[in-house]
Formats: sequence, C-alpha cells, structure tokens
Amino acid sequence: MKKFAKTGIIKTLFTLFILVTMVYGAGVKATLSSTEIVQGNMAQLKIQAVGDRVSFPNIEEISGVPVLGRHQSQNNSYTYINGQMSNEHATTLVLTFAPQKDMTISSFNVEIDGKTYQTKPLALKVVKASAPDMGDQKFSLKLRAAKKSVLVGEPFLATVYFSLQHGVRMSENPQYNKPEFNGFFVEEIADEKSYNEGNHQVTELRYILTPKEEGNFTVGPATAKVAVADRNRRDMFGRFFGSTWYPIASNTVTVEVKKKPKDTDLIGHFQMKQSIDNQKVKANKPLNLHIEISGEGSLEGFEFPAYEIDGVTIYSDDAKISTGLQGEKIHSSYVKSFAFIADHDFTIPARKISVYDLESKTVKYLEIPSYDITVEGGASVAQTLAPKSHTPSGKVQTNLKQAEKSMLDDGTPKNAVEKNSTEWWMVILAFVSGMIVMVLWRALPKGKKSGHRGKYSEAEALKILYSHMSESPEIEAMVRKLYRRKNGDKSVVIDKNELNTMVANLERSR
Repeated sequence: MKKFAKTGIIKTLFTLFILVTMVYGAGVKATLSSTEIVQGNMAQLKIQAVGDRVSFPNIEEISGVPVLGRHQSQNNSYTYINGQMSNEHATTLVLTFAPQKDMTISSFNVEIDGKTYQTKPLALKVVKASAPDMGDQKFSLKLRAAKKSVLVGEPFLATVYFSLQHGVRMSENPQYNKPEFNGFFVEEIADEKSYNEGNHQVTELRYILTPKEEGNFTVGPATAKVAVADRNRRDMFGRFFGSTWYPIASNTVTVEVKKKPKDTDLIGHFQMKQSIDNQKVKANKPLNLHIEISGEGSLEGFEFPAYEIDGVTIYSDDAKISTGLQGEKIHSSYVKSFAFIADHDFTIPARKISVYDLESKTVKYLEIPSYDITVEGGASVAQTLAPKSHTPSGKVQTNLKQAEKSMLDDGTPKNAVEKNSTEWWMVILAFVSGMIVMVLWRALPKGKKSGHRGKYSEAEALKILYSHMSESPEIEAMVRKLYRRKNGDKSVVIDKNELNTMVANLERSR
C-alpha cells in the first residue's frame, strides 16, 4: 500500500513539474555567432524566443550599425515522458551586420504570449586584419572616399576595392551589393578597373557622390557573398564540385557635409553655351533656345530656372544630365531646350547662374543675355502691351507643379468677348463649311477614316503633335488639351478616335 502511495506521489510531482515547465517555459535568449570577428567579416545576432505568440521589435540597427540581412524561422519540439506530452514552440530571429569596432549590443524587448521579456547585453570584439592590405586574407572588400569633408553640391569619388588572392578558385561569380548612399546623388562609373597588386587581383567599383544637404552621413558598407570551390570534393574526372559561400563586408566611411560659404546655384568650374534659332520668327511658330552647361563638378540636382513671359506659350524638355570621370576629375554636362510661341513681339529675359569656385573661394557667374524677338505677321508690341480695361493680362503659366492651371491656358476668361475685324459673312461661311465637313466625315465608314488601326498613348501623341502644332488649328487645339490633361486637368475630354487619326495621318506624311 505504501509502495503505491509513494508511486502516486512521484507521478503527481512529475505532472506538476511538466505543468510548471509548460506554463513558465516562455523566455528569450540572445547569442552571437562569434564573440570575436575580424574587421570586414559579418557578425550574426540570434534571438530565440520560446512561446506560442512571439512579437520581435523592428530592429534596423544594432548599436548604431545597420542591419544588412534578417531571417526568421519557427520550430516545434515535442516531448513524451511517462504518458505526459509537452510542446515547446520556439521562434528564432537572425540578424546579420558588419561591425567596424568593438561594441556592446544592448538589450532588446520581445513580447511573448502577451508578456515582455528582455535579452541580456552582449559584448563583441572586432579585431583588425594582421596587415593593412589584408594580404593574408583570401578575399576582402574595402571602401575609400576621396574626401571626408565636402560642401553641399561638391562631388567626390567613393571606391570599393574587391581583393581576391591568387590561387583562390571561385565556383560562381560573387553576389555583390553596393553600399548605402543615403543623402547623396549617385552616379555609378560603368567601367570597372582591374589590376594585380602583390598576390591579389583587385577590382575597383567607383561611384560619384554629390551631397544633397548638410550633415554627417555614413557611406557603406558594401557587402558580398563569395563562393569558393570545395577542393575536398572531386568527381570521377578529378574536377572539383561543390562550393562554400562566405559573406564579407567593407568598412564604412563617415562624410561631413558642410553648408556652402556662399549661397550659389553650383560649385565647380563651368562654362555655358547658348544658341537661338533666330531673333525673327513668324506668328505662332516655335522659336528654340538651346542651353548647355559643362565643366568640372557635378550638375546632379540642378534645374535651370524656368522662363515666364506674359502672352507667350513656353515649352521645355527634360534636362539631359551626364556625369563621369575625365582622368581623375569629375565632369558633368547639362543640356536643356526651350520653345517660345507667340503672336506678338516679346523679349526673352537674361539669366544668371551663380557658381562658387573652390580654388579662388569666390563667386562667379554664367550669363545668358536677353533676346529681343520680332514676330512677323502678328500683333504689334503696342497692341499687345496696351492696357485692357475689361480683361486681365494674358500671363501664360509655365510652372508645371501647379496642376490647377495648364501652362497652355491663355488666361482669357471663358465668357470674355474678343473683338476683331472679321466680316460677318466670313463667319457664316466658315460655320457652314465646318458643318458640311462634319456631316461628310460622319458619313464615312470608320475603317476609311484612317488607315491606322493602332492606338497612341497621350504621352506618345503629345510628342508627335507638338512639332506640328503650327500647321493647323486642330493640331494646336489638341496639343493644348493634351498638356492640360498632363498637368492634371481632369475636366478635359479627348476624343480617342480623333487623336489616333490625327497622329496616324502625320506619321504617314513623314
């Protein structure tokens, strides 16, 4: 009897132990893949949480070092002892980062089954390579910046060096990820530069960085995965097969970006060229002004100031900007065109671009002179500039950011009455002719109205029609509608059949 009682007590205690384990088994633990790494190698932080419902914090940095990769997995383990079943549900978060110096990883709060648990702080030691050139390593990544203190708008070169030891056989091409360049305009140099240095083959990947604003910015790191052939595994022909992947990372570079001593448009040494078609043009015909800025420095982020001239419709194309290296110096070019359309004489105002010269520490200017344009066959300047008592001035909107008014809007109220000297019988004749043409047009079968059965997008049609807008009032009206639609005026309705037919006819006449 005592024996059975003793056995029952043992079973009861064991059951209580299992229940306590199941109830209080929740917890969290953080560990490092290694507590000491060589600078340039990756470190991994593993956070394991035990419980049914786990919520990890959004960790983007580990003690100030950006997280480069993350992986989360779940695992269930079951235990069956003396007829009792226990279940442990574990969720693991692995974070990869590239520390550059010794660090203490702070604690993280993890929510498990509605309760908050905290990891313990961890110490990580980062050991520098045995030699500055990392000559003992099979492969490495290094990041260098030509300048570590620059002005806003002052470009500089950042270079990533991938070094591979002679004799190391890669089974696949490296998987490379370029550095983070937050706060900079970036232009990647297409041509890679490769050469031998000591017992390594070095490949340079170069980037031109132009700071957008002042502050301290961290560039990098660059990361890569390198696949090395496994020399311990050979096939029946003696060839190596299989590979081992190694993750590597470069150092980071802190760049101080300072405010420009003078508030200027550009920094560097630039020249400007401009050309104009003619200073005499027929009414409602486009007159083109071409502008090119080029020289040493960066033109990324620069925008030539827009023109606004009363009573003149102005178009401009997107600027073409290119940046590259000439020897070891950074050169850029900026090309932009403007088209002016008017029915009266007008003046294109002068423009002045300020440039801060780094060598002389002075401000210089690039200047475009003003141009007086004579419009033949249109209204005189006196008529155009004469004050009107009942209608506002016809200022053409050229600011594309203002969607509420098209830049093709002539500014005249819809209910305004225009006075002209056209005879009444000419108006009646034009109206009757238009009605006859409309009736004949609608009587034609759809298939005969246009030989083109394709469809044009509004953007494609605008590009084609723009250069022909002075050929007919219909084309000009369609261009105006398309521009109003482009600028956000949803009230404009465009007949797709008319648009496609108009564009198709122009395409066939080329």
